[in-house]
Amino acid sequence: MLKRIMLVAVLALCFACSAFAAEAKNPVLVLETSQGNVKVELFEKQAPITVKNFLEYAKSGFYDGTIFHRVIPSFMIQGGGFNKEMIPKATRAPIKNEANNGLKNDRGTLAMARTGMVDSATAQFFINVVNNNYLNHNPAGGAGSFGYAVFGKVLEGMDVVDKIAGTPTGVVNGMPNVPVTPVVIKSVKVLK
Repeated sequence: MLKRIMLVAVLALCFACSAFAAEAKNPVLVLETSQGNVKVELFEKQAPITVKNFLEYAKSGFYDGTIFHRVIPSFMIQGGGFNKEMIPKATRAPIKNEANNGLKNDRGTLAMARTGMVDSATAQFFINVVNNNYLNHNPAGGAGSFGYAVFGKVLEGMDVVDKIAGTPTGVVNGMPNVPVTPVVIKSVKVLK
């Protein structure tokens, strides 16, 4: 009986270690901002196209010096497309929208920003500061409800995200919800 209990315990430990190892394979990055650091995990299995796209932009240094240009408390913070002078950066071609991957736009998740066209995301992303269920994929909702592709989550630094969300904003170059003092993304570094 003791051998059987030990065998079950060893098997359970092996299963837990393999599950942890599988989870640990996800890319982890640090967004260094002028308000502090945010550590994120990317969900490569659920959003392979989106994660590959984000990693390519991060590794090329594209995000360095961009800003969080759209900040709405009780909604989200959006960045990755404009420099401090509110000049848009040139991007690569848009990617396929993976909003139907089963991930939800919950507090602390990263999702791709896009236009009204479903497959229009390029470099801009946002971090949800609340659960934004209406941004999720809704197959029964018609053409306008495809959703926004979640591809990661904040591991550490949600306090920084909340601080950014509370930044005073105004209208700059006709664009509302722009932080009065730029919130700069200094770098996006891949840790693993």
